[in-house]
Formats: sequence, structure tokens, C-alpha cells
Amino acid sequence: MFNRFTWQVGRRYATARGGNHLVSFISRMSVIGLVISVALLILVLAIMNGFDRELRERILQVMPQAVIYKRDGIANPSEIMARVREHPEVVAAAPYVELQGLLSHGLEVAPTAVFGVEPELEVEASAMGAYLRRGNLQALASSPRALVLGSALADSLKAGIGDRLTLIIPRGDGRQSPAVNALEVVDILDTGTEIDAQLALMNLAAASELTAYPGSVSGIRLKVVDLFAASKTVYELSAQLPPGYYGRDWSRTHGNLYQAIHMSKKLVALLLLLLIGIAAFNLVTTLIMVVVDKESDIAILRTQGAKGREIVGIFLVQGGIIGCKGTALGAVIGVLLSSFVTEAVAAIERLTGFQFLHSDVYPVTYLPAELLWQDTLYICAAALVLSFVASIYPAWRAAKIPPAEALRHD
Repeated sequence: MFNRFTWQVGRRYATARGGNHLVSFISRMSVIGLVISVALLILVLAIMNGFDRELRERILQVMPQAVIYKRDGIANPSEIMARVREHPEVVAAAPYVELQGLLSHGLEVAPTAVFGVEPELEVEASAMGAYLRRGNLQALASSPRALVLGSALADSLKAGIGDRLTLIIPRGDGRQSPAVNALEVVDILDTGTEIDAQLALMNLAAASELTAYPGSVSGIRLKVVDLFAASKTVYELSAQLPPGYYGRDWSRTHGNLYQAIHMSKKLVALLLLLLIGIAAFNLVTTLIMVVVDKESDIAILRTQGAKGREIVGIFLVQGGIIGCKGTALGAVIGVLLSSFVTEAVAAIERLTGFQFLHSDVYPVTYLPAELLWQDTLYICAAALVLSFVASIYPAWRAAKIPPAEALRHD
């Protein structure tokens, strides 16, 4: 089916610029459709991979990957941390106190989740220090009045470094008067994610005094080797610890987001793959029109001894060349778009002053992208296979043209 003759004639048909202008136009449209489809699929999958990466490398490096709790608070965190560190899946452990309250600055008030942390241990168990504008996390250890604000929370409160805020923590069943503390902002946490909208950090001991169990901590956060084995790790640790201890991992707090990202990725990939299929099967129309336009040429080739399978090979080569051209151009454009889309969107936001992604709606405040070469190879292979499949019927149709019938009309 494929020999030097079929390759030469098929390549000539695919690259010829003369002949029927309508056929040439439809052929160009087929290539353009394939280019757009391949480029879009590569770009969209890169963006979905970017969201996946940001969830793992930003949100889950700042928020707890796994936590060990006790109902009435943990009074002996050092002892429990020593025990959990013995587990081979635990990289680091740090105590923390979690409070829900209100922060006020002037006339502005915002709900917040306050985490009391111990900086020396926190930098081992999380990546918070990497996202501080001044890297001033150690100030929390030296001052019970120090406060680190999430950037979006700071914006909503119209507060900055050096400003004094009031923290209001409700107590008990509401019959007791709330705890009121005056705090000073020493740094801003800017992860570029939804965390910045509600999170605030303060001194561990000072936060513990505001709880119902002063001197205790709310839990011990864990950094684990394998995020996807965190549930198993927590289960094993809970079984090893004394009665009353229990655990929770990131899949309980951010699992829905992770599942939504992967579900969206699969659905978008399926839809865009169908779009590639539509673009590839446009080749059917193109090649059938070429067959009609080249009926006399096909008849002459047959009368000169060309076999039916060689005619089939000619049009399969033509369809393959068109598919390779469209796929290659689409892959190049898709890779280029994926490489620069984050910077391009950021530049558009700076020029227009309009932010496309907000942390109250999306998990991150910018458009991330991560190009995976296996995705690109998969997309290109799918496009080439669909292009080849789409060429089979026109090629078979060309081989069935009776030479005498085709030449009688010329």
C-alpha cells in the first residue's frame, strides 16, 4: 500500500497549490481547525495542571496536610509530637491553636481564622515563611501582640504592616463576654490563594490563652511524605496514640477542590478531544472533494497500472500529511501559549486594572499553567490517529472509481 510511488503522489496532492480553489480553501480550513483544536487542548490541560500544582504546592504546603486532635485540647504537645515523628510517613510536626473570631481596623470588620503557631516548628511543617513579604515570622515568637495577616484579609480591613487591630474571640455559649485583644500587624502573608482571604497568624501561647483550655493546643499539624497516603497515615497514628486522640487529613478540608479540579480536567479534555475529532473528520470532506476533483487523474493512474491499494495509499498519505501539519502547528502554538499564558494574563490585568480571578471564587488569584509533555504527546498522538482514521473512507472511495467511467466525461 505504501511505496515510493504512493508517497510521491500523496505528498504532491497534499502540497499542491493549484487546481480547484474551493478544494484548496477547504483543505486550509481543515488544517486551521486541527491547529486550533490541538493548541486549545494543550493550553487548557496546562491550566488545569497548574491549578492542580498550586493546590499541592501552595495551599497544601501552607494549610495542614494532616492533623492530630484531642477533644479537650492537647496539653502535652511535645510528647505527642515525639511519638508521631516516629512514623516513617511523617516529615515534620508542629503544634497550633485555631480560633474563629473577628478582626477590626477602624470601621472595617472581617471574620478570620486565627492560627497560633510556634515559628521554629512551623517553618519545618509548612511553607508559610516563603510567602511572607518581609519574612518576619519569628516576630510571633518574641511578641504576644504580633499578628501576620493574609494579604486579601489585610486589603479588606484596609490594614498594613505597623497598624493596630482588635481581635474579638467569642467565648463559651455566648453568655460570657468575648475576649478582646489589641494586636499589631508585623507582616503580610501573600500566597496568591484563597487562604489569604481569612487566615491570620499569632503567637502560640497568646492564642492558647484565648481558648477554653488555656495552656493546651488545638492540634498538631503534620507534614507527610505522600499527600495521597495522608488518610492512611492519620488512621495509623490515631490507632497508636492513647484513647481520645483522632485525626483528619487534607482530603476532608480540600478534597472537594482537588476532586473538582480533576473532574474538570477530565471533562474539558474529553470535550476538546471531541473538538479535535470534529476537526480531523473535516478531512473527510476535504479528501472526498479532492477525490472528485482528481477523478480523471485517478483513472489515468489506474490505466497505467496503479493498483487499488496504491490509490488508497496515495490518499492516506495525503490525509496523514495534512494531519501531521495541523498537529505540529497546533502543538507548537499550544506549547508557546502554555509557556506565556500566566505572564500574559498578569500583564493584561496590570494594563486594565481588572483582576480575572478572585480568591473568594477561585482557589488562586492568578492563572497558573504547567505544561506536561506526556499530555502534549497524548494529544498529538490522538490527533494523528483521528486524522488517519478520517482518511480511510475517502481513500477507499478513490480506489473504487471506475477508470472508463471517469475518463468518459473528459
